[in-house]
Amino acid sequence: MPATSDAHSAKRDLRTGRPLWADSAGLNLPVKPLRAPADVDVAIVGAGISGAFMARELSRDLSVVVVDRRGPVLGSTLASTALLQWELDLPLRALAEKVGEARAGRVYLRARAAVETLTRIVRAERITCGLTTKSSLYLAGDAYGARALKQETARREALGLPSVFLDGAQVREQFGIDRTGAIVSSGAASADPARLAAALLRRATACGARIFAPVEVTGVLQGKGHVTLVNDAGIEVRARHVVFCCGYEFPDCVPTHGARILSTWALASQPIEHPPPWLRRTLVWEASDPYLYFRLTQDGRLVVGGEDEASPTRHADPKTLTPKAKTIVRKLETLLPELKLEIDYAWAGAFGESASSMPLMGPIPGMPRGYAVMGFGGNGITFSVIASQIVSAAIRGRPDPEARDYAFDRET
Repeated sequence: MPATSDAHSAKRDLRTGRPLWADSAGLNLPVKPLRAPADVDVAIVGAGISGAFMARELSRDLSVVVVDRRGPVLGSTLASTALLQWELDLPLRALAEKVGEARAGRVYLRARAAVETLTRIVRAERITCGLTTKSSLYLAGDAYGARALKQETARREALGLPSVFLDGAQVREQFGIDRTGAIVSSGAASADPARLAAALLRRATACGARIFAPVEVTGVLQGKGHVTLVNDAGIEVRARHVVFCCGYEFPDCVPTHGARILSTWALASQPIEHPPPWLRRTLVWEASDPYLYFRLTQDGRLVVGGEDEASPTRHADPKTLTPKAKTIVRKLETLLPELKLEIDYAWAGAFGESASSMPLMGPIPGMPRGYAVMGFGGNGITFSVIASQIVSAAIRGRPDPEARDYAFDRET
C-alpha cells in the first residue's frame, strides 16, 4: 500500500486590516474549482508570491497545476511591504558566526543576484507592478551601532557587494537623519507584491498552467514514479513532483528546524505632496529590535512597517492596529520630523523567522518527489526567486551547485 505523508497545515489568519495592495488593479486570475482529475508533471501548493515564481519557471517546459486553500494572492503576499533587498535581516558578520564565512558570503551574493534576476524578469516580460530600483539606507540602531556597521561595510566590500559607510555627520547632511552612522547600498528595489504575483501566475497560465481554488490539501500519497495530492475535493491530482509554497502555514510534513511565527504591522499613508527627493530612490531600515522600515511608492505613499512581536497570533487581533500604527508613525516622525503622515491603510500579518535567518528550500527529507519553500525573514520575495531556481533545477535533474546552502537536512 502506498505511503501517505501528512501535508495538513493549520489555517492561520495570515493578516488583518486592509493592506494597500488589496486595492491593486489586475489581481483577477483564471481560477476554477477542482472538478476533474489532473495528471501533471508538477503540482504546486500555494498561489502566493513563492508559488507564482515557481509556476512561472516550471510551466515553461513542464505541465503544472497550482492549488490554493483560499485563492491566488489572498494570503501573506498581500501583507508584504515588498522591500526587495539582497541584505538579510542578519548582517553578514552575524550570519557568518551562525553558518560560516564561506556560506554567508554565498548567500549574500546569491540574494543580490536574485534581485537582479527579478528586475530583469519584470522588465523583459513588461510586468506592470510599480517596480522601481532603489538604494538601501541601513541606519545604526540599538542592535548594531556605527562601529559594527563600519565593520559590516568592510566585509561587504571584500565580497564585491556595493556598500558605503557614512558617519553621523554624513547621514545628517545627506538624509537629514540624526544617527551615528549608516550603510548605503545599491541594488535594491520595491514593487507592488500583489500585482507582481498575479502577473507571474498569468504568465504561467499562458504557458498552460492551471489554477484550482479553493482546494485544501491534507496529504500526499506516494506512488511509483508519482505522487497524489489528498484533498478535500476528493478528486485525484496526480503529479511527478509536488512543491509546497505555503508561506507561513507550515505543512506537517515539512521540518521547520525551530522556526517560529511572529507578528508584524504596517501602514500606508495618503500620497505625500513634497517628500524629500532622496526618499523617492531609497529604502530605509534600521539596525534595531524591533526595527522600523519604510519606502515610498510610485504614487507618493509612504509604506512603513515594524513593531514586530514574538507572537504567532497577535497580528490577528484588530484592536492592535490603531495603537501599533500610532507607534510606527511616532517613530517615523521622530526620525524625520518634517514628514507628517495621514494614515490611509493599516494592516498586520504573520511572518516566519528561522534560527539562522536563512530560508529553507529544496527536497523534503523522507518525501520522495516532494519539495518545499520556506522563505523566512524579511526577504521573502528575494528568496522566492532563489527557490524557483533551486527547486526547478532539482526537478529537471540538474541540481543547483548552491542548493546545499538552503537544504532542509543541512547542519545549521
